[in-house]
Amino acid sequence: MEFDGRVAIITGAASGIGRACALELARRGANICVVDQAGEDVMIQTSHLLKETGARVATFTADVTDHGKASRIVAETRARMGRVDMLVNAAGVNSDAPIWDITESQWDRVLNVNLKGTFNYLHAVATLFRDQRSGKIVNIASIQALRGSFGISNYAASKAGVIGLTKSAAVELGRSNVNVNAVAPGFIRTPMTERLPARIMEEAEREAVLGRIGEPQDVANLVAFLCSELARHITGEVIKVDGGQLI
Repeated sequence: MEFDGRVAIITGAASGIGRACALELARRGANICVVDQAGEDVMIQTSHLLKETGARVATFTADVTDHGKASRIVAETRARMGRVDMLVNAAGVNSDAPIWDITESQWDRVLNVNLKGTFNYLHAVATLFRDQRSGKIVNIASIQALRGSFGISNYAASKAGVIGLTKSAAVELGRSNVNVNAVAPGFIRTPMTERLPARIMEEAEREAVLGRIGEPQDVANLVAFLCSELARHITGEVIKVDGGQLI
């Protein structure tokens, strides 16, 4: 699981699961392209942490819903770093409400970031990966895509879409030696989940047969494996990292 000289583009890489994935790949020798909408201070901090590993780092402040910007970022990353080998789609948002209260703007924002954003960057690397006949793509889904839960119809629908997109892309890109997989975290301690009411976190901890909330590093470990040649014969899979929440 060493990535010496390889280049990974990671969306949502300035915090949470995305940052943990970026750091794990960087510690294993990858150079990192950070894509996020975070403020300047957070982007500088993330870049500094990555550079401490010895990685080359490119940062782009971008909304993942911008389709044209995705293509430009992939092209510029390749021009600056010489190659692109891996894509991790970790950017995500939530805006919870029961179906009778959810607004159109809440629905659109969550679907656009979580699903369209994933499509935009997958689409942007697809031709490059086909031409070079190699590539690893990991999309961050959620166990909420695999079950019904109150108040998250937009989030669950977006992540279910990510799973469908993952499986279809795996079929389409497989003959080009490109692996496409999804990781479905349960509750992970991130800035997004820490904004939720304490009772929801407590319920998730009770659900998990391991009796704990996951950490971003738990997801990053699996992402690194799926990006490695150890996972060369795995594609189209959805692998849970949930401490047994969904058993």
